[in-house]
Amino acid sequence: MLFTCCLSVFMAGLDTTIVNVALPSVQRALHASVSGLQWTIDAYTLVIACLLMLSGSLADRFGRRRVFQVGLALFSLGSLACSLAPSLGWLIAFRGLQAVGGSMLNPVAMSILAGTFTDRAGRVKAIGLWGSVAGLSLAGGPVLGGLLVSGLGWRSIFWINVPVGLGAIALAQRFVPESRAWHARRLDPPGQLAVIVLLGCLTAGIIEGPRIGWGSAPISALFAAAVLAAVALAVMEPRRREPLVDMRYFRSAPFSGAALIGVVALATLGGFLFLNTLYLQDVRGYSALRAGLLTIPMAAMLGVLSIVSGRLVARRGPRFSLVASGGLIAAGAVLLAFLTAHTPVWYLIVAYLVYGAGAGLVSAPITNTALSGMPRDQVGVAGAIASTCRQTGAAVGVAVTGAIIASSSAGFVHASHAAWAVVAGCGVLVILLGMASTGRWALGTAERNGARLAAAADPAPEGAR
Repeated sequence: MLFTCCLSVFMAGLDTTIVNVALPSVQRALHASVSGLQWTIDAYTLVIACLLMLSGSLADRFGRRRVFQVGLALFSLGSLACSLAPSLGWLIAFRGLQAVGGSMLNPVAMSILAGTFTDRAGRVKAIGLWGSVAGLSLAGGPVLGGLLVSGLGWRSIFWINVPVGLGAIALAQRFVPESRAWHARRLDPPGQLAVIVLLGCLTAGIIEGPRIGWGSAPISALFAAAVLAAVALAVMEPRRREPLVDMRYFRSAPFSGAALIGVVALATLGGFLFLNTLYLQDVRGYSALRAGLLTIPMAAMLGVLSIVSGRLVARRGPRFSLVASGGLIAAGAVLLAFLTAHTPVWYLIVAYLVYGAGAGLVSAPITNTALSGMPRDQVGVAGAIASTCRQTGAAVGVAVTGAIIASSSAGFVHASHAAWAVVAGCGVLVILLGMASTGRWALGTAERNGARLAAAADPAPEGAR
């Protein structure tokens, strides 16, 4: 059962990063612009971000194994469709279909693990392993993508998901027990619509701003709609009995801090992968294979440190890992801000090692901080909100860095310096948020909020799980 859940998160995480290394090939084959490449990435991460919480609610209501298997099937079908896409528009649409299935994998797998491993020690180990696999999938995407694109073409990065997905469906049927929440949360269509409008309009405005014009009526309308959706969420959700986004969680400083760190930290990863792929293949003229192999140091550090981070959090708490992560992310981005078309390879490797270490350290403390003080029966919902913030950050990172490149007429290398400076600023913000959300006052707010949430919840009947 644990292997099946880890396999699903590996698939979903791998597809977040594996496509990046294929972007130049997609650009040439389908005649895509920079904004088209951004949508190829963000169609996946954005749809997942919008639907994560809904998918978790559906799983609690209709059965976690059933929704998990539906997600695997849609993900596999979307992958097959992406491999056959005749144009960029169809590829973006099929990436959205793929993401609908992907949204049913991570939050549902987390609920399955939380429901199966009922003792605290077992749950910590299982979720730690699950998180490590998630980190490894993000790290392995560029390397595996480079191998596939160079050997079989860009469409092959989608082929591999089909047999793996079908195998995971069979494993889930055999080893994953069916379960439901003792009290299924009500669906919240107004809240879901507000989330889609907020994230969709914000991302679309950032991506299309350079092409249409930042002050144009369509872009202004998109940003206005995003603001109105955010206001609607803040007004509507506290008044609903079972809201999609429970605003009470944000009374916990660690939870709020973890949500913001998730956005900021994953924005740096999304921006790094997008900028680095275009730099290595378009500016340096490297093949997809060479570009993928050159990122192995970053991938290795991300994978190893994502495992080490869990142990550090267990021994020293989340603050050390968060501060170290932010510092390394900022340092790596500063090194990359000085890139030229002829930067020595050894310099690139050093920068990749530094950034990869920072990106690897951040995953475990985000999860730990987000769930700090949360009642056991609300861990799944809180985890889904935290995961939504991560996916949102990845989408925003691609949108912002791509917008900086598209807005400049000075060439990619010069424009990328400003984009890397933004990534470095995000690293500094991780440090500040990490310190603020792990102090004594912050932990006190988590304890008090957790007690309020537990007292407000209806007691679960004995043996309901």
